[in-house]
Amino acid sequence: MKRAYFRFYEELNDFLSIERIKVEFEHEFWGIVAVKDMIQSFGVPHTEIDLILVNGTSVGFDYIVNDLDRFSVYPVFESFDIGNLQKLRSELLRNPKFILDVHLGKLARSMRLMGFDTLYKNTFNDEEIVTISNEQKRTILTRDLGILKRNMVDRGYWLRNTDPKKQILEVLKRFHLLNEINEFSRCISCNGLLVKIEKSRVENFVPLKVFNFYEKFYECSDCRKIYWKGSHYREMKNKLNVIKQNVKRVYD
Repeated sequence: MKRAYFRFYEELNDFLSIERIKVEFEHEFWGIVAVKDMIQSFGVPHTEIDLILVNGTSVGFDYIVNDLDRFSVYPVFESFDIGNLQKLRSELLRNPKFILDVHLGKLARSMRLMGFDTLYKNTFNDEEIVTISNEQKRTILTRDLGILKRNMVDRGYWLRNTDPKKQILEVLKRFHLLNEINEFSRCISCNGLLVKIEKSRVENFVPLKVFNFYEKFYECSDCRKIYWKGSHYREMKNKLNVIKQNVKRVYD
C-alpha cells in the first residue's frame, strides 16, 4: 500500500469531508493513479482547480502519484498572476459566456438581465450542456457535481448557494463581473441581443396604449420579442441596483 498527502486551499474545502478541511491528510492507495482521478475521488471537481503542486513543483492532471508525494491543490486564481507555473486550464476565463443546467432558470434570467451571454433551456441534458460548453467555450454553472467531474469538461463552477438571489451575487463575485454588467442588452427570454427599432415598426405588435405612450422600443435579434421602458423596466432596474450594491459591499 502506498501513501500520499494532500492539502486543499480556500473554496476547494467546500467539497471535502469535515476531517479533511484546511488540513493536510493522508490517503492510502495502490496501483497506478493519476492525480486528477485521485483528487476527484475526494469529491473535488477538476474544473475548480487551477494549480497543483507536488513536493513544491507544479504538475498537470496526468501526473502519476508516487508513494509519499505531498500535494498542495489551489482553486482558480483571479487576483494574481501564476503564469510561470503550470496552470490547469487552457485559457483565462475572460469575455465570459455561460451555460446553465436545467435547475437554474431564475439565475439565467438575472444574468441575461445584466447582459451576460447565458444559454439555458429546461430541456438540456448533461451531454448537451458539456458539448455546447466545449464547442462554444462556455463556463458551465451548475449545482450538479457529476457534470463537473466529467473528463470532457474544461470550464465549470459549482454554485454553493441554492437561493437564486444569492446565486447571482456569488457568480458576480466569483467571476469578477461587477464592471462587466451591460444591463438590458439581452433578451431575458432567449438570450438574443436587443437592438433599437423604429416606433413605426411595432404598431401592430404592442398594445395601443403602449404604442401611444412610449417612443423608444427594442427588439430581440433572435426571437423578435419587443421591449420598452415601462413599469416592469423600472422594477427590474431597482432589482439590479440592489444586486450591484450588495456585490459592492462584498468587494469592500
